[in-house]
Amino acid sequence: MVPLQSAVASSTADLGPPVAFWVLLCLLGAVVGVVGSAVARRLSNPVGKYRLLYVGGVLPLGVLAYGLLSVLDLGAAVRAALAGGSTGTVAVDVFLSEFLTMAAAGTVALVAYAPTVRGVRAVRDIDLGTGRAVALMARWLLGASAVFALVITPFRLGLGVGTSTVTVAVGLIVLVVGALAASPWVVGVLRSTRKPSGDDAARIDRLRERAGVGSGLVDEVRVLDTDDEETANAFVRGIGPARRLFVTSTFLDALDDETAAALLAVQAGRVRSRALSRRMGAVIAAAVPLIAAFSGSGGPNGPLVAVACVALVGGLWYARRGIVAADDRAAGSVGADAVADALERYAEVHAMEPSRRRVPNPLSANVALGDRIDRLRGRDLDGGEASA
Repeated sequence: MVPLQSAVASSTADLGPPVAFWVLLCLLGAVVGVVGSAVARRLSNPVGKYRLLYVGGVLPLGVLAYGLLSVLDLGAAVRAALAGGSTGTVAVDVFLSEFLTMAAAGTVALVAYAPTVRGVRAVRDIDLGTGRAVALMARWLLGASAVFALVITPFRLGLGVGTSTVTVAVGLIVLVVGALAASPWVVGVLRSTRKPSGDDAARIDRLRERAGVGSGLVDEVRVLDTDDEETANAFVRGIGPARRLFVTSTFLDALDDETAAALLAVQAGRVRSRALSRRMGAVIAAAVPLIAAFSGSGGPNGPLVAVACVALVGGLWYARRGIVAADDRAAGSVGADAVADALERYAEVHAMEPSRRRVPNPLSANVALGDRIDRLRGRDLDGGEASA
């Protein structure tokens, strides 16, 4: 009995510093959210600035929090405090530690996100309650933390220092392919979905036929409830015959058939151009040499780090070409002007001003929406010819 009490007391003592640091990170997150929201609301194209805040502020803060809390072993300390030590299985211990660490980092991001909901509601003039938005985000973060823990656990157990680069590459490829294959079911776990029925089902069938998203491309369709968020999105997840098309309820309510068909044609183009696979390929191409660079005992290998950077920039360029190829395929299906009009309507529904860039962002896998629209308009004027 004495050793058990000592172990619990020790784990409780170890818990203090990482929890205190987590609280400080949450306070930092609140500052980032409040200040970032106040700035975004006062700039031009505030909806676009909020998206930039999420990608350039909230997300990096969550990643930073995960890294720092991992160094402090927060997850292991919490697991030990809750379980009174080890669960008896190394894999379970690692999984729980990673899940708790990632969930804590997600909480930091959630604290940063919460103050922005009111601003988004104001600039988009939508009826989005802060409590519901935070609850939905919390559900997503918990699910994402579990998925992340499942993915990272094998690396913690066997793929690390001393592991060959070939083994790391094979492991990453297996994980990425597995994640792509499982993504339709993961979305169903992280979000509330339903099968379309009645008029919705009949309309979606018509739109799919018109846009070229038939049974040979997509196996099933699910509708996401976004009545509060009012996000009119459509996307395809999965591999081969198990692909699933997801459309939001706002997509069906806010868009006419011509616009909806054009946006679905873009998604069909993304599947055929393997846009998502290109992104994942960029990640693998950069991750393998980067892991190899830091796996040695003599410190980071400079040339391998340089190779990782070049692979990342090249892979993201290739991913952007996938977006361009998808737009071209959609233009060939429903017309370039129809796709451009649909993208403009998409921006209007989301209260966005289509952004344009003189020089593409080399660290982005996306093409600026305004540049895509301008290119499609130019493609139509040039008689439908454009490079893919």
